[in-house]
Amino acid sequence: MNTEKLILDGACVANDIKEQLLSRVKLLAEKGITPCLATILVGDDPASATYVRMKGNACKRLGIESRRISLGKDTSTEQLIAIIQQLNEDSDVHGILLQHPVPHQIDERAAFDAIDITKDVDGVTTLGFAQNAFGFAAYPSCTPAAIVAILDYYQIPIEGKHAVVVGRSPILGKPVSLMLLNRNATVTICHSKTKNLASIVGTGDIVVAAVGKPKFIQGDWIQPGAVILDAGYNEGNVGDVDYEACLLHASAITPVPAGVGPVTIATLLKHTVDAAEQLAFLR
Repeated sequence: MNTEKLILDGACVANDIKEQLLSRVKLLAEKGITPCLATILVGDDPASATYVRMKGNACKRLGIESRRISLGKDTSTEQLIAIIQQLNEDSDVHGILLQHPVPHQIDERAAFDAIDITKDVDGVTTLGFAQNAFGFAAYPSCTPAAIVAILDYYQIPIEGKHAVVVGRSPILGKPVSLMLLNRNATVTICHSKTKNLASIVGTGDIVVAAVGKPKFIQGDWIQPGAVILDAGYNEGNVGDVDYEACLLHASAITPVPAGVGPVTIATLLKHTVDAAEQLAFLR
């Protein structure tokens, strides 16, 4: 690994993924198949609306159809699941994304688990999580997959390293921990009840920040030469690590923005194309 300060440019990684998708989308078009991602947005959260718009624009640039379903903030769990079931049965839809978070009255886990596993391109179902744990998920959660893709792109070793993951959400902290474990890292998962957090983070060769708190990870927590993957995005375009302070100690770090985020979107597009190719194979 390069011993100099290495800025892990997610835009470069994302562009590489999308370049590889162009020819695959073209081949599918020759078979009369246009990859289609259906995105469900419930409520009027402006950040969620922005994310959905960004994903739609990314689809358009690659020739992937983006189908947006917007539902009111008072939508019930039953109504949402009915929409998901319609999309499950629509053979023109290859991937389904339910934008997180959903309004409080909705049982988010029930809604996620209503998504057909063959269309769970965001890796949010319980079955998808289990497959990821065993190392054979077709579509692992996109942000964890993006983190691993960045490490691989920059040829940063995972095997034998101590990875400290700060955060344990079922679509980020837990699945990325399992993915790193499956790549033979030794993994420590930290969370809100962890004692001596700073000292544990200080033992990490690889540190994944996934807590949703701006500049939470401090520079003096980081051991010299550690690799930092910041999966956070907070108001003011800041991540979950104190970037400038952590950069002094790290050997490699993802910026925010233009770090993990663009690769997450590119991974979602890749999974959608993968799902469309599976349909082409079955025909």
